[in-house]
Amino acid sequence: MYDNWYAVQVRSGQEEEIVRKCEILIQKDVYKECFIPKYKHMKKFRGKWHDIEDILFKGYIFMITDHVDDLFIELKKIPDLTKLLGNDGENIYPIYKQEAKFLAQFGGKQHIVDMSVGYIEGDVIHINEGPLIGYEGHIVKIDRHKRIAYVDISLFGRETTVKVGLEIISKT
Repeated sequence: MYDNWYAVQVRSGQEEEIVRKCEILIQKDVYKECFIPKYKHMKKFRGKWHDIEDILFKGYIFMITDHVDDLFIELKKIPDLTKLLGNDGENIYPIYKQEAKFLAQFGGKQHIVDMSVGYIEGDVIHINEGPLIGYEGHIVKIDRHKRIAYVDISLFGRETTVKVGLEIISKT
C-alpha cells in the first residue's frame, strides 16, 4: 500500500483495451499493477437476475507505481490515452493516500466492489453484509428495483458519486 496510485483518463468504453495494451507494451518493472476498478450488481434479463460486473469509474484506468517518471515515458507508447490525471504538463500527482486506501479496502485485491446486503428501517439504511458496511452515511440514493446504491466518495480531491450493488432485503 506504499506505492502511489495514479488515475489515467482514457476514452470511455476503451478501458479494457487500454489495460491490455499497457500490459503488453509497458515494461513490467515500471508499474506494480494496472487495473480497472469494477463493481458487482444484479441485472434482470430474460426474466432472471444475473450477476454483472461494471466499471466503477468509466473513462479511467488505475496504475500503481513508485516509478512515475518512467511510467509517464512508457505511457507515450499507448495510443488512445487521454492523460494522466494531475498532469499539467509539468507535474503528475498520485491520488490521495486516503483515497487509495479506501479504494483498496472497498474493492479488495481484485479491485471489484462486491454486492452489499441491507435493510431499511424507517428512514435509516442498515448494511449487514458487504463493502458498504460503515459507509451507510455516504449512500445518497437507492434504486431498489435495479438493486443499486449511489454512493458519494472522495476521489481526485472532490466528491464523486458511484454506483454499487445493494440488495435491500426488507423495508419497515
